[in-house]
Amino acid sequence: MKALGRQMRSEAELRRLMKTRAEPGEQGEAAVAAAMKRLREHGYLDDAAFAETYARLRQQNEKLGVRRVRNDLRQKGVHGDLIAETLEARYGQTSEEALAREHMARRRLRKPQNEKETARIMRRLVAAGFSTGVIYKILRQWDVPDEALAALENLEEEPHEE
Repeated sequence: MKALGRQMRSEAELRRLMKTRAEPGEQGEAAVAAAMKRLREHGYLDDAAFAETYARLRQQNEKLGVRRVRNDLRQKGVHGDLIAETLEARYGQTSEEALAREHMARRRLRKPQNEKETARIMRRLVAAGFSTGVIYKILRQWDVPDEALAALENLEEEPHEE
């Protein structure tokens, strides 16, 4: 109960947390299942409400793109169909370009002066969940030189080591 009081959690997150604290074996699993059932019955645990609230807060407060929110919800263990439904309802009528511009204003990102700054803005916007098409559109509207945009395309083609 304290874990839910500190921050919103999905069912999968709470189950993971409870399993680490429960005793090993069938008895611990039964206790976790019983606790999860009780929390659901009392309305403390609802993945649909969690996904909606999480997406709303990320869109309104942090101005994050749909890709970032989708990945975050997936990591938190929310079911794929529920994610798709929630994001369609939350981001369906939202302009990705307008949201990206709001994100840049919130993060105080200014027009890049050289290729290094252009690459930095590109990385920040990709990490925030915006598509490369929207990012290139914004950079072109800022009159970023074509050489800088070409350098960004070359960076995307290089293999990344993870």
